[in-house]
Amino acid sequence: MRAFAEIDLAALRSNVAKIRERAGTSRVMAVVKADAYGHGLIPCARAAISGGAQWLGVALLEEAIAIRSAGIKARTIAWLVPPKSDLDIAIREDIDLSIPSREHLVDVISSGRKVGVVPRVHLEIDTGMSRGGVLKEFKELVSALKSASDRHEIEVVGVWSHFARADEPGEPMSIDQLARYREALDYLLVSGLEVKLQHMANSAAIFNDSLTSLARFDMVRGGIATYGLSPDFKMMGNSNSLGLKPVMTLKAQLQLVKEVPAGSSVGYGGTYTLKSDTKLGVVAMGYGDGIPRNSNDRAGVFVGGKRAPIAGRVSMDQFVVDLGIDSSAKSGDLVTVFGDGTTGEYTADDWAVASGSINYEIVTRIGPRVPRIHLHHESDHS
Repeated sequence: MRAFAEIDLAALRSNVAKIRERAGTSRVMAVVKADAYGHGLIPCARAAISGGAQWLGVALLEEAIAIRSAGIKARTIAWLVPPKSDLDIAIREDIDLSIPSREHLVDVISSGRKVGVVPRVHLEIDTGMSRGGVLKEFKELVSALKSASDRHEIEVVGVWSHFARADEPGEPMSIDQLARYREALDYLLVSGLEVKLQHMANSAAIFNDSLTSLARFDMVRGGIATYGLSPDFKMMGNSNSLGLKPVMTLKAQLQLVKEVPAGSSVGYGGTYTLKSDTKLGVVAMGYGDGIPRNSNDRAGVFVGGKRAPIAGRVSMDQFVVDLGIDSSAKSGDLVTVFGDGTTGEYTADDWAVASGSINYEIVTRIGPRVPRIHLHHESDHS
């Protein structure tokens, strides 16, 4: 197989257990948006639920519908559903919806009437990130939600917000956001609008010791941590220090191994020149598979017990690594592009550094040309 990603579902279940430990008595939502951060939506959703998550969270409505189509009945919320979306199927399928504006509320009520089902909604509040959520029309939206709830046109299940800088321990903005969120909760209480779930903590807040106990509320949302990666390995420590297990291991074949003399340029633009005679390996993956084009030699592959750094620019379907003149690697050999690092291989964190990105993007951008092989299904051990 040219390239593939191994997805360790046992590691995912272990990560969910760690999140549950950090969550205390609060419920756990496993965030499986963006094809479970590139790991495979349905297998990861099932593994998260079997690992103890009570909820699933997605961005897009079609992701939530795919979960229902697979027969997964766990509570699921979709929070990036623009006005004029086809909400009928979502409401029929018992999918919770986020409400960031009165316009969204009108659409949800209209669809609920049409299908004869009371929609389940969560009020989204902007506490300072200036991205999603209601801001200036907060009181007006609360009033509209209360009226609709009293008329049994909606069920207001939750109220939520999102941290902007929870991955920076000691950052005062997080405390300010919490204060704004609590102020909003107080207003809900005064208004008489009752909600069952308050949720704000993302992976960073779950593992940020200065925030954990303050931000748990009724439920926490485990995103990148579900997949065993640190929200910010520079600020918060790496996967191992957080007790997490990276779930994805990316592997590929060497298309070609050959000896190349010193002074040779490598790749498009001739940006890399060999300082000595060496063996180069051509890895059968490229930016068409999600390998960042701008990656430098701080990343590469692991083969024969050694790291082989990138040489030159990443191409669409391949990239070149410097194996070293004494390498015994051969054309067709399997190499590890990144893994959990326990045997010395590069990690998603290493690739993030090499491309000026974050580990979230490294795993999520691995494209559909790369098959996912899901290991350790719970049924494998039953």
